[in-house]
Amino acid sequence: MKNLINELKIKIVDTLDLVDVNPDDIDENEQLVGGDLGIDSIDVLEMVMMIEQDYDVKIDNRELGAKVFASLLTMAAYIHSKSPIYSKSPESDN
Repeated sequence: MKNLINELKIKIVDTLDLVDVNPDDIDENEQLVGGDLGIDSIDVLEMVMMIEQDYDVKIDNRELGAKVFASLLTMAAYIHSKSPIYSKSPESDN
């Protein structure tokens, strides 16, 4: 799952156009929304669309979104558990 976390760091910076943030600066355990990155509800919508497009995973209600976007680690864990990309691969723990 470490590869997924690193991939998500890059995608977050690119998707949200975080010009002053390096992917390595994102702590996987820190609060994602409303934290130091300045991610707000509009940014969450952009991340939802990115996750749906890139990983074929839906986040279709506010309560689920609050859980998924609590931190980068919770987001990666949710994608890892729901995405057909990872459920098909025996090496999905990477």
